Amino acid sequence: MKTLLGTKIGMTQIFAEDGTVTPVTVIQAGPCVVTQKKTVSNDGYAATQIAFGDVKAKRLNKPLLGHLKKAGVDPKKHLHEVQGEDDLAVGDRVDVSAFSAGDSVKVIGTSKGKGFQGVVKRHNFRGGPASHGARFHRAPGSIGASADPARVYPGSRLPGQMGNARVTQPGLTVFATDAERNLLLIKGAVPGSKGSLVIIKG
Repeated sequence: MKTLLGTKIGMTQIFAEDGTVTPVTVIQAGPCVVTQKKTVSNDGYAATQIAFGDVKAKRLNKPLLGHLKKAGVDPKKHLHEVQGEDDLAVGDRVDVSAFSAGDSVKVIGTSKGKGFQGVVKRHNFRGGPASHGARFHRAPGSIGASADPARVYPGSRLPGQMGNARVTQPGLTVFATDAERNLLLIKGAVPGSKGSLVIIKG
């Protein structure tokens, strides 16, 4: 199973001997612990539940504490379910050793929240002229359709909340791994702010 939960630490650069520079994102990935195995006969589908992130017991509710105690796992902050069958058992650990340099991965995270934004920033609208007495600059322009249908269609690109949404970034590559410190270096940028939870899938 090539799936890990981790924390985004930030970005840095790796310099090669020939002087080329590679931007990488450093992720504190794992170790994750298997907390539950779901089977087709018992649950209707096959899946493996993994947990990540130590937390104080008082931060969790009783049902979650009981669930983790049944699996023999210390209190964890995050749980994630990976569908499919594998050879792992409850209590097994998954770490960065599951990945190697050159592996193709996708990273899932929560994008940075930008607040309420206009159409120029949110949807890359061009906007109006900046000079010569123009009174139309960053407004969305006409969005109506006269008397028929006399309403704005749902799904129109309008101002609103930007960011703070689940984003999947495919096509990334593992640049290097550090098993001793549980670090995963991924070439390029991944969604989310520093310290946010990310899911790495191979």
